[in-house]
Amino acid sequence: MAKDSNPIKVQMVPVENINVQNPRARNQKAFRLIIDSIASVGLKKPITVALREKKNSDTPYDLVCGQGRLEAFKSLGESEIPAIVIDVAEEEALVMSLVENLARRQHQPLELLHDIGVLKKRRYSDRTIAKKTGLSYEYVHAICHLLEEGEERLLAAVESGQIPVSVAIDIAEADEEGVQEALADAYQSGHLRGKKLLIAKKLVERRHKLGKALKPGGSEAGRIRVSSENLVRAYEREADRQRLIIKKAEITQNRLLFIVEAARKLLADENFTTLLRAEGLETMPRPLADLVTERGTR
Repeated sequence: MAKDSNPIKVQMVPVENINVQNPRARNQKAFRLIIDSIASVGLKKPITVALREKKNSDTPYDLVCGQGRLEAFKSLGESEIPAIVIDVAEEEALVMSLVENLARRQHQPLELLHDIGVLKKRRYSDRTIAKKTGLSYEYVHAICHLLEEGEERLLAAVESGQIPVSVAIDIAEADEEGVQEALADAYQSGHLRGKKLLIAKKLVERRHKLGKALKPGGSEAGRIRVSSENLVRAYEREADRQRLIIKKAEITQNRLLFIVEAARKLLADENFTTLLRAEGLETMPRPLADLVTERGTR
């Protein structure tokens, strides 16, 4: 068997000479595990870097794969890291880095969408992005459309599996009344049932109230400054709401009592009951019948 004429070579590269083109937020617990593993058994797999086209740069290498390992080496105070050096164009190195991130099994919901957006901004077509990432063209096309519309809230729901991308598109393209029709259609078609339908309704409400974009740095509610005045107003609103509920309950109860009393008097009329039997309407709903009987025996 002939040997590979270009075997992969691993060389030591200064960590300060590596530029991270597409930096990502790190899960601190997982990152700590990477550091502990490297500290105890060393680096199991070298990172991959690409030579930059501008040779005179302070960072002559672009990172393609291995941000976590690179950051772990820096945290451990290491000055060099084993790396596979490839010679590709800067554009291709970025695409390779994005595809590597897209291929990861565990990623935050918006990371996948961010990477698709970066490729789109680089003027790659939807079909090219689909081919490079292994995603379907229909999915990529829909995601790019939602990205262009700034629908971050819907995108996060799609990527986390809360709603199908087709439903997200319908919601994005509809007005307020059309959104409710879209949810109804999704229910009828079986795309949203049970808990997912409730989640979708809450999502639509938050989108209407807070906008399309997800605000960085925690939940929207947590950013509202709480004061004694705010608490008092919130208490007063809740008290008003409770009083309104009680008032509606009293009105409903009075109407029900009127209906029960009217039904009792009508059923005491022999001519009326004969007419009901003739029309085949001699029965009534059991809850109402029980109330009429109970009322009549008092």
